Parts: sequence; structure tokens; C-alpha cells
Amino acid sequence: MKKQSGFTLIELLVVIAIIGLLSTLAVVALNNARAKSRDAKRVSDIKQVQTALELYYNDKNGYPATLAACTTGLGTAGCVNLSDSAAGWGGTAGTVVYMGQVPANPAPNGAAYVYTQTGSGASYTITFSLEGSVAGLASGVHTAGQSGIQ
Repeated sequence: MKKQSGFTLIELLVVIAIIGLLSTLAVVALNNARAKSRDAKRVSDIKQVQTALELYYNDKNGYPATLAACTTGLGTAGCVNLSDSAAGWGGTAGTVVYMGQVPANPAPNGAAYVYTQTGSGASYTITFSLEGSVAGLASGVHTAGQSGIQ
């Protein structure tokens, strides 16, 4: 009798199924990590903008106005920096730059960070949304103001 060596078809199919299952679990875990990373960046971005706005407030005794060019969102064409030029937001930096590059919302979430001045410069709100929960904030739409993130 001749002894055969090698794997049977059943053994090969079992190994391929196990490899497929493990790769699927790895892809799912990677996608969750990416979403959490984007949310952490969003919260960090908002805190950086809040710090720049407080520096602006200390110098100007008010928060910058909401410009028409800035209504599309922070980090877009009309809101690329925060300085003491004109109404604060814009493409041309003034003599004091509070934030050289205003961050934009990371993809794939299409909703931009929206800044709105309220109370004739006495307060502001920034609206943003999260994909999941991070830093004690649930998923969904949130607002940030001079009193913190809600």
C-alpha cells in the first residue's frame, strides 16, 4: 500500500473558513477604531477652537461675528483662520493670529463644525456631531460654547 500525504478537501475548507472569519472580525474592529479616532479628533478640534476663541475674547471683549462666508462651517474657505483681521474669521491673517488653521470636520461625516455668535458678541455656539460615544458624550449632535461642551 502506498501512503498518501497531504490535506483532504474538508481540511482545506475548514482552514479557509477560519481564516475568513478571523479577517472579518479584524476588519470590523478596525472600522470601529477608525470611527472612535475621528470622534476623538472632533472633540479635540472643538476644544482647540474654544481656546482660540477665549484668547480672542480676552483681547477684543467679545467673540468674532458670524460671517456669511463662515456659515458653511469651520475649516472651509471662509473660515480658515481666526485672527484680529476684520471680523476675526477669514483667509487673510491679521497681526495677531489666534488659530492659524481652523480644523475641518474629518471625513466621512459630512456635517461641518458650525460657529454662530450670539448675544452681540457675548457668547457663541459651535455645533458638531459624533458618530459614537467618546469622552462621556453620546453619539449625535452636540453644541459647545464658552461654558463647555454639552
